[in-house]
Amino acid sequence: MINAAHVSKKFGKLQALRDINLTCSKGQSIALIGPNGSGKTTFIKCLLGMVVPDSGTIQFHGKNIANEWEYRSKIGYMPQIGRFPDNMTIAQVVDMLKDIRKKDASATDEDLIHAFQLDRIMNKRMHTLSGGTRQKVSACLAFLFGPEVLILDEPTAGLDPLASELLKDKIRAVREKGKLILITSHVLSELDDIVSEVIYLEDGCLKFHKNMEQLKLDTGEDRLAGAIARVMRSTEKR
Repeated sequence: MINAAHVSKKFGKLQALRDINLTCSKGQSIALIGPNGSGKTTFIKCLLGMVVPDSGTIQFHGKNIANEWEYRSKIGYMPQIGRFPDNMTIAQVVDMLKDIRKKDASATDEDLIHAFQLDRIMNKRMHTLSGGTRQKVSACLAFLFGPEVLILDEPTAGLDPLASELLKDKIRAVREKGKLILITSHVLSELDDIVSEVIYLEDGCLKFHKNMEQLKLDTGEDRLAGAIARVMRSTEKR
C-alpha cells in the first residue's frame, strides 16, 4: 500500500532521513518508534506531502505521490496537537470538513463521535474545550471519512482511560477491515495490544521493521516497552 524507496531528507546540516526503504501493508497497525530527533515526524510529513524528500520515492498503491494530491483524501491524520478555529463549535468544524471533502452524513463514520459522547456537546465552541476533549475531536476527524490509511501521532495523549480504550477498540476494528494504521507514541504501554508491527528509526536511519512476535523473540521481552528499551541499550553499547 505504501512503499518508500531510498528516501532521504536533509535540513541544512541535519540529515533527518537517510536512505529509508520500507513497505507498509494494509491490514496492519504499525508503531513508528524512535528517540527524539530520529526522523519520525519528517517521515510522516513526507507521507502526507508536507515535506518533499531530497531523493527517493514514496508510492501509494503503486503510484508515486510526487506532485500528486488526490491520494491524501485516502489518509486520515490525527496530529499530536489539534488546532481548530477557536470560535467554531464542534458541529461547525465537522460540517466544514464534510463540505471540504464533499461528503454527506451517510458516507461518514461517526462511531467515535457517539462513543466519546461528543454528540451531546456539539454546540460547544472549541476554545471552551479541555485538552482531552480537543484530542477526542481530532480522533473523530481522523476516522470520519473512512480512510484507507490512518496516521495517528500520540493518539492517546491527554485521553482519560475510558476514552483511550474506546479509541484502541476503534483502531482494532478498522484494522480488521483491512485498513493501514501508523501510530507514533512515547507511551509504549498503550501500544502492546493494538500494534502488529514496529518500525524503529534512529538518527534518521531505519534500524528495523519487524512484526511484534519477531521483535519479542529477538529481544526476549514480552512487552513493547521492554523490547524497545533493550534495543536502545544495545545501541548505546556500540
